Amino acid sequence: MCFAEETASESMAPGGGSIAAYVGTLGAALGTMVANLSAHKAGWDDKWEFYSKWAEKGQAYKDKLLFLVDEDTNSFNKIMDAFRLPKDSEADVAARKAAIEAATQYATEVPFQVMQTALDSMEVMHAMLKDGLQSSLSDSAVGILCAKTAVFGAYFNVKINAKDLKDRAFAEDILARAAALCEQAAAAESEVIALINEKL
Repeated sequence: MCFAEETASESMAPGGGSIAAYVGTLGAALGTMVANLSAHKAGWDDKWEFYSKWAEKGQAYKDKLLFLVDEDTNSFNKIMDAFRLPKDSEADVAARKAAIEAATQYATEVPFQVMQTALDSMEVMHAMLKDGLQSSLSDSAVGILCAKTAVFGAYFNVKINAKDLKDRAFAEDILARAAALCEQAAAAESEVIALINEKL
């Protein structure tokens, strides 16, 4: 079953968190593509190393985000496993509560990692918009939009999981940091739209 079909099925996972990570993966892949195309453009032989370094960065972002696609699903499954733990004794109940809290905290940290990685990956697309193949401007721009969607999509998952945490200090801290990442992503998107409108 392909990823889209699996997502469309009645299974609760993969869900929005995994999709956010996958959209970010595609964005980083587009930035990497433009870097690779630029590295092999005829007449740009002296720039090969410059573009290759950007392609390597893009590949690393892509690989991390692709890992987080499955890790988001795994983190959800950990919560489900914790809820299935026995509660036959006081010790069981305490252990179950601790397991649920730990799993929920991890399920909050994973989408935060998606946010941070997707935001960081924008540097590749930005560099390609400015110095890459001008015939691939739209590809780099779509990559930025994908990264921004990944940041905001993952933010919703951070919020929905953080609300269930008992450790409110951890929850409030990660929510504040996540909101700041959203602001940065929105600013980057606005900058790109202005740049595209200027160049095209």
